[in-house]
Amino acid sequence: MTENDAREEERPAQTQEDHGAPAEDRTEHEAAPEDGAHVGTGTETAATAVPDAVIPELVIISGMSGAGRSTAAKCLEDLGWFVVDNLPPALIPTMVELGARSQGNVARIAVVVDVRGRRFFDNLRESLADLESKHVTRRIVFLESSDEALVRRFESVRRPHPLQGDGRIVDGIAAERELLRELRGDADLVIDTSSLNVHELRAKMDAQFAGDEEPELRATVMSFGFKYGLPVDADLVVDMRFLPNPHWVPELRPFTGLNEEVSAYVFNQPGAKEFLDRYTELLQLIAAGYRREGKRYVTIAVGCTGGKHRSVATSEKLAARLASQGVETVIVHRDMGRE
Repeated sequence: MTENDAREEERPAQTQEDHGAPAEDRTEHEAAPEDGAHVGTGTETAATAVPDAVIPELVIISGMSGAGRSTAAKCLEDLGWFVVDNLPPALIPTMVELGARSQGNVARIAVVVDVRGRRFFDNLRESLADLESKHVTRRIVFLESSDEALVRRFESVRRPHPLQGDGRIVDGIAAERELLRELRGDADLVIDTSSLNVHELRAKMDAQFAGDEEPELRATVMSFGFKYGLPVDADLVVDMRFLPNPHWVPELRPFTGLNEEVSAYVFNQPGAKEFLDRYTELLQLIAAGYRREGKRYVTIAVGCTGGKHRSVATSEKLAARLASQGVETVIVHRDMGRE
């Protein structure tokens, strides 16, 4: 598990002054406030800066460079969180406030923060205190790893540690570990990724944040013609050329697998319905394994000679089966109409 954490140092965030007036003195028609002021929503109280009913859930992801922050963030994104990477800590309260104004459209926010400048923790402490004063529920996830594992990961991608300067990778790791010491102590969840691969880390994140629901799997069912080449993004490939080709039936040749007569012809052939039943069962088994491994997207390519009749008809039937099982499914007919 590696990540590219060598980025430019963060510019120190400017200190914001509290220009906020008492909530009862504000109106919806008040002029735009100065920079740093809080914008009223008409439903606030003096004790709370954002409406209690719509305050988003907040997770702050931090930890050692190379320990898997990007993987953890991607996992939350796949679970439906609104993820913001490389956000200056001083802007976290603003991000939460904007989410609160979304009327529930942004209910869960994950922010990835790391060490970019020496004022990092001053800004982060101020932001956390601000969030606490506004009764915002937040959790801190800290990604940890051993020095040996971090050195190995940085060497594998041949990139310097963001804090090593003119020194060695271990010098950068030591400096970062010291800067992050206090945040690690405040973390609600610490995950040591020293011996974890990407799939195992995703499984741990799923266990913490997916709740009782299984992670959602999205499927693309794509028909194609073998004579035009295999789809490069296919995870699974099905060959329907074991069935008779409607192309050789004169009255069916002009039509495609979307036509009812063509579809009926294909699935009245020996083995066609049995294949669909058994392959759907097999996909249930595969889908369960994909979920366990943290795979969220799968492309199933269904092929025939020209991608016009058999593959199209089968793709439509297969997609309908998957959709009936709760799998979010998209159908793509890559080569239909190409002949």
